[in-house]
Amino acid sequence: MSRYVFTSESVTEGHPDKICDQVSDAVLDALLAQDPASRVACETVVNTGLCIITGEVTTTARVDFNTLVRGVIADIGYSSAKAGGFDANSCAVLVALDQQSPDIAQGVDEADDHAGDPLDKVGAGDQGIMFGYACDETPELMPLPISLAHRLARRLAEVRHNGTLGYLLPDGKTQVSVVYEDDQPVAIDTILISTQHIAEIDGISDEKGLRERISADLWTHVVEPATADLSLKPSKDTTKYLVNPTGKFVVGGPQGDAGLTGRKIIVDTYGGYARHGGGAFSGKDPTKVDRSAAYAARYVAKALVAAGLANRVEVQLSYAIGVAKPVSILVESFGSGKVSNAELTDLVQEHFDLRPGAIIEQFKLREMPSLNGGRFYRDTAAYGHFGRPDLNLPWENVGDKAASLKQAEANRIQSGSSL
Repeated sequence: MSRYVFTSESVTEGHPDKICDQVSDAVLDALLAQDPASRVACETVVNTGLCIITGEVTTTARVDFNTLVRGVIADIGYSSAKAGGFDANSCAVLVALDQQSPDIAQGVDEADDHAGDPLDKVGAGDQGIMFGYACDETPELMPLPISLAHRLARRLAEVRHNGTLGYLLPDGKTQVSVVYEDDQPVAIDTILISTQHIAEIDGISDEKGLRERISADLWTHVVEPATADLSLKPSKDTTKYLVNPTGKFVVGGPQGDAGLTGRKIIVDTYGGYARHGGGAFSGKDPTKVDRSAAYAARYVAKALVAAGLANRVEVQLSYAIGVAKPVSILVESFGSGKVSNAELTDLVQEHFDLRPGAIIEQFKLREMPSLNGGRFYRDTAAYGHFGRPDLNLPWENVGDKAASLKQAEANRIQSGSSL
């Protein structure tokens, strides 16, 4: 019997890097809502009293970036007396956005390999490799460690926003270690929560007293509610439980650490459980395959698992700038497949159109902000882009595709032929 412990982390929306991801995606939402053809590559930097947005944008949209940025920061919770050195109302907002390079634009505008098909004409916005993953450990077909870490981080923000734990401040991190036996989760080994808080809570200001108070409150109001519907639950008797291990966490957010777009790519995806191509998502329009093809790879992997063709699937896609069709497609099922990896790969090539133009059209990636009241990508920028039961994400809706894959496999078995 193999036994090991796997750990994943998440961060709250008030983490400096996540502030940047949300600002970058708010810029993307605002531009696509007015001009769905916008080309956007927006990077954000935050530090004490400062927010900079930079990058390349080509659009007909007109956006008040100053007001937009301040609104995002305020919504997260950095305003008024609890701002802690980074206040939406007083921080400096600098805008330095240029136009997209014409050398990049020409390959996206008209792909090198098109033959008249309109979807062939949209070339990849860059070269790169993207991975998608799914497994049957959770109802949303995500690895359990990252799923639990996101649950705790979302709940941590929820009890701050609704006033249940009014002493909490926006910055926070969670980490969950899960015990596996023969590749199946069997216990929650460790839960770690680091959360920013005010200096004094109901007259308690010493580090030992603060940690004891926060630990007790978080178990009752965060850990237990966040895991209540799970069959595998943490236990006070057997789960190691750590809260603010340094003793206190008063100075946080951009006052404590600078933030930058794209520095939480493992939090955004599978918590380290699967490979990552290295490209970040936030601030990028759908012609950037770093984002759109990663969504498509997750869609493929989830559909294969939902169809019962494997218990675990990782999909790799690769692209060349200005070329529509993927350079390569690879499916790995880690020995859990009902058919071989080669047959799964053939099935993917037959049933999925993975050209950037087709991905954009299928998921309505250019229209999603306008279809959702001007806000779509910003909501993916914290607590993960995959396995989100709280969001209706098109790349997570695999029911119809899974059914067609099941039928294709049934037809293969009936005919006695290979896929």
